[in-house]
Amino acid sequence: MIELTGPWRLVGVVARDGEGKALTPPYDGKGLGRIVFTPDGRMAVMMIDGRAEVPDGEKREYSGYFGRYTYDGSKLVTTVETAPDPSRIGSQQPRGVRFENGRMILSPPPRPLNGVIEQRELTWEKISDV
Repeated sequence: MIELTGPWRLVGVVARDGEGKALTPPYDGKGLGRIVFTPDGRMAVMMIDGRAEVPDGEKREYSGYFGRYTYDGSKLVTTVETAPDPSRIGSQQPRGVRFENGRMILSPPPRPLNGVIEQRELTWEKISDV
C-alpha cells in the first residue's frame, strides 16, 4: 500500500456531471496544487487555477485548508482548522481515496456548480517520502 504521508503535487483534475458525462476540465487543465500529510495526523492543501489569464466573466478559483485528518484506507476526512473560506473552518471535508499507477486520486462529494451537479477527481503524484 502506498504511504499517504509526505508531499504530493496536483497532476490532473477531471469533472463529470451527475450522469457521469465529462465536463470542461477545471482550470482548463492548468491547475496547480500541493497537499502534505504529516505522520501526526495533520494536513494542508492548496490549489489554484494556474492559467496566465482567466476568461472574462470567470473568477480565478483558489481553494485551500489546513487541519487534522483521519484516513481508513479508502476515506480521508479532514476537520478544518483554518481556511481562506471562513465557512470551511470547523467543517469536515470527506474525500474518497484510491490509488492507480502510484498516484493518489481524491474524490470530494458531488456539488452544484453552474446549474449542474459536478463530481471532481483530483489526481496527485507523490513528490518525496520525507
